[in-house]
This record gives sequence, structure tokens and C-alpha cells, in this order.
Amino acid sequence: MKEEIIKIKEEILSELKKIKESKALSDLETKYLGRKGKLTVFLKQIANLSDEEKQKIGRLANETKQEMIRKFKEARSVISGETEAGFIDVTLPGEKRLLGHLHPITIVQNELEDLFRSMGFMVLDGPELESDYFNFEALNIPKSHPARDMQDTFYIATPHPNPLPHPQPLSFARRGERKERGQEEASVDQSDMVMRTHTSPVQVRGMLKYGAPLRCVAPGRVFRAEAIDAVHEHTFDQMEGLMVDKNISIGNLIAVMKELINSMFGRAVETRVRPGYFPFVEPGIELDIKCTICLGKGCPGCKHSGWLELLPAGQVHPRVLEYGGIDPNKYSGFAFGLGLTRLAMMKYKINDIRLFNSGDLRFLKQF
Repeated sequence: MKEEIIKIKEEILSELKKIKESKALSDLETKYLGRKGKLTVFLKQIANLSDEEKQKIGRLANETKQEMIRKFKEARSVISGETEAGFIDVTLPGEKRLLGHLHPITIVQNELEDLFRSMGFMVLDGPELESDYFNFEALNIPKSHPARDMQDTFYIATPHPNPLPHPQPLSFARRGERKERGQEEASVDQSDMVMRTHTSPVQVRGMLKYGAPLRCVAPGRVFRAEAIDAVHEHTFDQMEGLMVDKNISIGNLIAVMKELINSMFGRAVETRVRPGYFPFVEPGIELDIKCTICLGKGCPGCKHSGWLELLPAGQVHPRVLEYGGIDPNKYSGFAFGLGLTRLAMMKYKINDIRLFNSGDLRFLKQF
């Protein structure tokens, strides 16, 4: 039995000399010193020996096992490049450590948040499961508006279990009259819930919480029942922006938008402004940028038009200010809805929106 222990010891030492990487070392240690390892199983047989033989073999067995444990520890230090003296052998081959990658939309969102914070804007958040009131009513979107159609909005079949009453807009011209009469503010019991179709509901929540003056942006996911193609998705990201103060005009809006676009692309980008209609702004505009993928020649990313609609915006409708508890006779403001997903497409020249939610690691590893 003594000879067998010595033989196993020599096997271990011989194989240790061939080991060059940590996984192979771990496998070798399991092979000999693991719970079912060769040396471990053999040493268990000592229990079957006589007392006299146990005394002779026991010490050798224990010393051999402890010595092998030390040898594996030393080998592990050599492979990792570290010794007791703290020496690191830089000539040893390294092990590549795989790192995660930020999603391109996350990169764009972080850059925009930093930009707007530098201009004095707050970054706000709101629920993705939103009430019909904040998603539509408080944004001056009547029941007959096409955005209410089931083809555009994901409605939740189960109503909210604890619906909260929402304040109706109050005409500031009649506020004093109502107070004199002692009338309470009107409220509605709104229980319909939707997956928010834009981040615009956060602007009303922000006005109700912080009042005026106010500068805020609200990035986040939005949901629409869209037919998916190269430029349309049912789940995508937006950033709502709002600025409310005295004497705010369209000129302020265009100046902020151009600063935003030029900062994101690191250069001047050709833009155009068109009139547009949105119930929550008046007047409304649409700011387009020349496609950075095809440089205006036409491609699937811009629907072969050479331009990409990026920033629906406009002056905040007085009715929306009233819903937010702000007097439209004293304050004005602008609002915009920036498509983070489309901005990421232009910034990184991505011609298919479906890649963002594909979960393909080959796509993410490029960023």
C-alpha cells in the first residue's frame, strides 16, 4: 500500500508539470483530490487495515495528501501569475474577460440626459401602464381622435382596481369666481388603463407636481399597435421635453432642438421645419433631419425620402397648461417628442429598427 501511495504521488507531480491553464488544473485536482478522486478513494481503504498497519501507513498518507494540496496551491499561484512575494509574470498568456455592452439606445439616452441637465432641465419618469386620462384627456386628445383607435393603442382589458380621481382643467379666468361660491374642483373617476403611447403624460404630471417655471425631459419606453417593418416597432423609446416660463416662443424651441441635434452628432446636421398638427400643441411643427445613412439619397431607413421625421414639437396648448394647473394667461411653453430609437438609427447608421429589440448579441457587441 505504501508503494501505491508513492506511485499516485508521482503521477500527480508528473501531470502537474504539464498544466498551463487554470481549468486544466482544476480538473486535475478533482481527478485526484476530489470527493471521488483517485487519491481520496485509495486513502479511504486505510480504515480496513489493522491498527499496526494504520499507524505505519496513516502518517505517510496524511503527509502525502497535505503535500499534494500545497502543490496544487503553488501551481494555481504560478498560473495566475501571483506568488507569495506578489510577483506577476507578465509573460504568461492572459485570459480574456468578456464585458457587457450598453444598448445603443441607452448610450443615446445617457448622452441626452447629460446634455439637458447642462441646460438646466430635470429628468423625470412616469408609469408605462398609464391611465387614459393622462395619456389622452389631459393632453387635449378628444375621444374622436385617431390616436384613440384600437389599431394604435394597447388598451388593458382589466380596469385599474383602485382608480384615482383626476382633476378637471380649471379655467383660470373663473378661478376666483368658483372660490367665492365655495365650489369644489370637479373630478372624474377614470379607470381605463393603456400602455402609454408616448412619454407626453409625464409633462402633465410634471406640471402638476412642480408648477411653473419648469424645464424637464422624460425618457422611456412607449407602446403602439404598429405593423412592424424597417422603421416601425410596437415597442420603442422616446424622450418628452417641456419648457414652461414667461414669454417662451417657437424661436426658443428651434434653438434648443438645433443644439440638441448638433451635440448628438458632433457636427452641424441639415434640418427642415414643417407645420404639423398635434392636439397638445398649438402651433405644431415637425423638425426633420437629412438622413445620415444615405446622406439624403434615399434608403429604407428614411423610406427613400432622404429625410427622417425626428422631432414633433410645438407651443404647449393652453388647455394642456390648464390640465397641468398652470395659468396660460401668465405662462407659455414648448414641448417636443424626440424619438430616441430613430435618433440612435441615425447616429449609428442602423437601417432596420427591428435590430434594437432582436436580442442579437452580435448587434450589441458593436457598441
